[in-house]
Parts: sequence; structure tokens; C-alpha cells
Amino acid sequence: MLSSKFKFLFINTKKIIIPFLFICFTILLIIFSGSNLEAAKKGINLWLNSVLPSLLPFFIATELLSYTNIIYYIGRFLNNIMRPLFNVPGEGAFAFLMGIISGYPTGAKIVSNLKENNICTKTECERLIAFTNNSGPLFIIGTVGTSLLFDTSIGFLLLFTHILACITVGIIFRFWKYKKEKDSYTRYETKSKPRVTFNNLGDVIGESIKSATNTVVMIGGFVVLFSVINSMLNNSNLYNILINMTSPFFNFFGLDNSFLQGIYTGLIELTNGIQYICSIPTKTISTTIIICAFLLGFGGISVMLQVLSITSKSHISIKPYIIGKLLHGIIAAFYTYLIISNFSYFNLNI
Repeated sequence: MLSSKFKFLFINTKKIIIPFLFICFTILLIIFSGSNLEAAKKGINLWLNSVLPSLLPFFIATELLSYTNIIYYIGRFLNNIMRPLFNVPGEGAFAFLMGIISGYPTGAKIVSNLKENNICTKTECERLIAFTNNSGPLFIIGTVGTSLLFDTSIGFLLLFTHILACITVGIIFRFWKYKKEKDSYTRYETKSKPRVTFNNLGDVIGESIKSATNTVVMIGGFVVLFSVINSMLNNSNLYNILINMTSPFFNFFGLDNSFLQGIYTGLIELTNGIQYICSIPTKTISTTIIICAFLLGFGGISVMLQVLSITSKSHISIKPYIIGKLLHGIIAAFYTYLIISNFSYFNLNI
């Protein structure tokens, strides 16, 4: 009887928690309207100056490529690598390569397209989503390495450990639902878009731009939303409360409290968190680099919700993505620590 009451209470709590959070968000929007306006402006500028020019061309390019046979040829050529290594068909290499080249959330968009076109099964897409949605080299080398840490070699180090960690996660996830798949393995008839010709070139380009623009505008909304959320958490002192609660745990591992707000900010929204971490004056720059490696691998809740908005239409579970990104962050930080510890060139502590 007691367990059934507890279960009933738990179910009712789950039902009200999201509406409660939305109500709190609306109230805080009103209370901190001045600072929220500035945060929204910064979010719009970030999207307009960084996200839009870097992602829109890649989204258009991937949409255009979906009207060609390139995915089919990549699948045939790389199947003997992708299948034994990651237990996915060769077509998954397209998501893997484009996810590395163009950054969040391109990999998720391509995996969703593979599922909608029945090129990969649901289980294969869940394996792919765990390791193909990554931070791009333009952001890691250009923004983090060169602009924020003032050392391009650090950017290359972070990119190397980022890619190595994502491959490691892919190998781990080759066993995702392995037994279930053996029992019920179904591949549907592959759908395909009309192939591009000179006759339909205008329509293909138009549809590609329309689809890419819808996705990048949605991402812009998330960037603005989470810029405002970060501002509200900061102004309401919730970050300070969280830091005071968790500082003994981090201090036990020798991590200074000055890093904690940057870590929590990065867990929510990657770019703002990375900027905060890199702005901390510290003699142990190795700690900064390792934390950046973790945040780049994890990606943040903002990116996670972007992925959910893309994959939910394809009915791909978000669970493997969450587990995969957490593993990605931990493994990337570990690989970065190993390289910094064993190669004096990257040990930049002063």
C-alpha cells in the first residue's frame, strides 16, 4: 500500500515539474527583465556572428548531398571499416565525418535523415547519435585555441583528444542493444530523395536552403534562450548556492572554486562556459585545458535539447546520446590529461 502511494506521488510529481519550471522561467523573465534583455542581445549577436555563418553553409551542403548518390558510395567504400568498428553500416561514415567537420548539431541532423530515409535502423541510429555529433575544428582550434587561450597548438591538442574520445565512445556503443538487435533485426526498404538534375536544380537548391534555414533558426532560438537562462541563474544567485553546496567535493580533487561557475555554465551552454573558463587567471593552465576538453566533449544541455528537437521526429532515443556525451567528455579530459602529463611541450603551467 505504501509503495503504491509513493509511486502515485512520484508520477504526479513528474507531471507537474515541467509546468513548474516554465512558470519559474516566466517569473524570472519579469524579475530580471533588464539583464535578460542584454543577455538576449548577446545571444542574438553570438548566433548572428558565429553560429549562422559557420553552420548554415554546412547544413545546405549536407541537404544538397542528400540528393546525390554520395552517401551510397561512402557506404559501399567504408562499410568494411564502420561495421566491424562501430557495428553500423558504411553510410554512417557520412554522419561521422560531417559531424567532425562542421560541429554541433550537424551529426544529429544527418543521423536523423538516415533514419527517415531508412538507410539505418533505429538501433544503428542510436549508436551513431552517441558519437557522431561533435564540436567542430573551427570552434576548437579557432575560437578556443587561438582566440581564448592564445595558443593554436592547444586547439590542435583539444581537437585530437576530442576526435580520439569520440571514436572510443563509438567503439563502446557498438554493443548498444546488441542482443536485442539479434533477436529482432529489421531493415526497411530504403527511401530516397529525387536525384538532382539540371531540370530540378532550382527546386533542389530551394528545398535545401529552406530545410537548412529552419534548422539554423531553431538553433538560434536555443542560443538566445540559454543565454537568458544563464543570466537568470547568475542574477538569482543560484550558481553561488550550487557552488557552495558542491565546492567540498571538487576541493577534495584539488579543483579551485574559481572554475566551478564556468563548469556549471558550460554544462548548460557550451560557448559561454568555455569563455568563462578561459578568462580565469590561473598559473595551472593545464587545468583550464582539461576542463575545456570535458566541456567540448559533453556539449552542454543546450546542444542536447537541440539534438532532441531534431531526432524526436525520427523517434530516435535521446538516452544513448546523453550517455555517449557524458562518456565523451570524461574520456576526452582523461586523454588530454595523459598527453599534458607525458609531453612537456603541452605542460604550460607557470
